[in-house]
Amino acid sequence: MITLEPVVINGHTFNAVTVLLPKTTLLTISSDKGYIMCGALDVGLLNEKLVSRQIIAGRAVGVRTIEDLLNAPLESVTVEAESLGIHPGMIGREALLKMV
Repeated sequence: MITLEPVVINGHTFNAVTVLLPKTTLLTISSDKGYIMCGALDVGLLNEKLVSRQIIAGRAVGVRTIEDLLNAPLESVTVEAESLGIHPGMIGREALLKMV
């Protein structure tokens, strides 16, 4: 099952997507500029093989719900995210506000 829901932070609306898969759940919250995602995101791949795409993204591990993703510290971020002031340890909702 796939669910899409709006998430509002400080008046800005983001798209939250939950994908229920066998034995795992994929979670992502996005803006027009970038996104944060659960541990399934391969930041290394984005930084190394897809660097030309300049993807703004962050990864949080150990999250099980959209609320968890909003409140979890990011474990890793892309080079492009760092250029916006997003860094590992920043919580998801703070990172998203830098993506508006």
